[in-house]
Amino acid sequence: MNLIINNSSMTPIYEQIVMQMKDKIISGQLKPDVMLPSVRTLSKDLRISALTVKKAYDAMEQEGYIVTVHGKGSFVANINPNIAMEEKQKEVEKLFEQGIRKARECGMSNEDTQNLFEVVLSDFQ
Repeated sequence: MNLIINNSSMTPIYEQIVMQMKDKIISGQLKPDVMLPSVRTLSKDLRISALTVKKAYDAMEQEGYIVTVHGKGSFVANINPNIAMEEKQKEVEKLFEQGIRKARECGMSNEDTQNLFEVVLSDFQ
């Protein structure tokens, strides 16, 4: 599994794993029913504690992204397309919020910000 762990990040390692794996599941890179690496295997590959990987797997299972079958392993769950779309919308919303904050820092008014958005949006039509 190709995950990148940033040890200097303020984001806990288990959250980095969760975010990256959820992105792979939502984007379709990890298909439903695909077996994930065991906790031990992934912890060895990433050179982190098995408890950290277990915490990440538990969090993803609680959110419905994976299913763990005792004695068999963890598998990608069949994700409801509405949930996947909602996750994508949350990501876009965060990016919009960052853009609006930056516009405020630059002293742009709501009208200026909206006009700029319309200009950028028109480039994609």
